[in-house]
Amino acid sequence: MTVALVRRWLDAGELDLPAPGSGRTGTRWWKLAALTENDVVAGRLAEAHADALAILAELGGPSPETGRLWGVWAAEAPHAVVTARDDADGRVRLDGTKAWCSGAGICTDALITARCGDNGRGLYAVDLGQDEVEPLPDEWNNVGMHESDTRSVRLNGAVGVPVGRPGEYLSRPGFWHGAIGVAACWLGGARGVAAPLYRAVATEHDGKAPDEHARAHLGAVDAALAAAEAMLVSAARYVDAEPHGDRAELIARRVRAVVESAVDEAIVRTGRALGPGPLVLDARHAKRVADLTVYVRQSHAERDLAALGKLAAK
Repeated sequence: MTVALVRRWLDAGELDLPAPGSGRTGTRWWKLAALTENDVVAGRLAEAHADALAILAELGGPSPETGRLWGVWAAEAPHAVVTARDDADGRVRLDGTKAWCSGAGICTDALITARCGDNGRGLYAVDLGQDEVEPLPDEWNNVGMHESDTRSVRLNGAVGVPVGRPGEYLSRPGFWHGAIGVAACWLGGARGVAAPLYRAVATEHDGKAPDEHARAHLGAVDAALAAAEAMLVSAARYVDAEPHGDRAELIARRVRAVVESAVDEAIVRTGRALGPGPLVLDARHAKRVADLTVYVRQSHAERDLAALGKLAAK
C-alpha cells in the first residue's frame, strides 16, 4: 500500500516541490507535512526523493529522469563502509556495504556517500538497477517504519556518478535545509497522531461532553503543534531571505528540537487521553503511532540538544 501511494504521488507530480531558498520554501515544507500526515512511511520516502532532487540541483549532479524514485543513503556506520575508486575506464566504482538504506528495494536511484582516496566523503548518484547493487536480507524487527524497506545494501563495484566535490554534501547550506524538511515530516506525522484526540474532544458521547483531562491534553498538544508550525514558518522565511545564510544550522537544530517535542506531546498525550482503544482497535492510528515513534528517532536526542546549546551560546 505504501509503495503504491508513493508511486501515485510520483506519477501525479506531487513530489515536484519548490527548491529550498526558491522563495517558496514554506510551500515545500507544508507539502511534506501534508504527505506525512496522510501516511508516515510514504511521507518519509517522499521527503528523501525531494531532498535528492534538491541536492542534485544544488551540487550540479545529473538531471533526474521522470518517473524514477530517489533515495538518499548517507548514514555512516562503523561496521558498514563504502569506498570509491576509479577504474581503468575513468568511472567511479563503489565497494562495500551501506547501512540504513530506506527504500532499498523500492527506489530506482540513490545518492550514496562513500569514502574517497583521501578518506574524505564523496557523494555519488547510483542507478540501483545495476547487478552490482544487492539489497541484503531484511533484519527490521519493529512494526514501526517496516514498510520503508530500510535495509543494508552491498555494492560490488557499482558505478557511481560524482555529485559535487568531496565533502560538499555536508558543507553546503542545503544540508540544513534538508534537515528541516525531515522535521516538517515529523510535524505532519504528529498532526495525524493527534487527530483522534481533536475528534474526541469535539464530540459528545452519550450526551456528555469530554472530560477536562482530555481537553487539557488537547490544549497542550495543540500548543506544541502550533509552536512547531510557527518555527517552520519562521525558518522558511529565513531560508528564502538568506539561502546561503550562516545561521542555517542553528535554525535547523531549533526547529528539529521544537518539532520533536511536539511529536512527543502528540504521542504521549493522545495515548493518555484516549487510553488503549485507538491503539488496538484503529489499525491506521496504531500504524501511524508505531511509524512516527521510530521515524523521530532520526533525531540524536541529547546529542542534538548539546549541539544546539553550543551554537546558541555563541
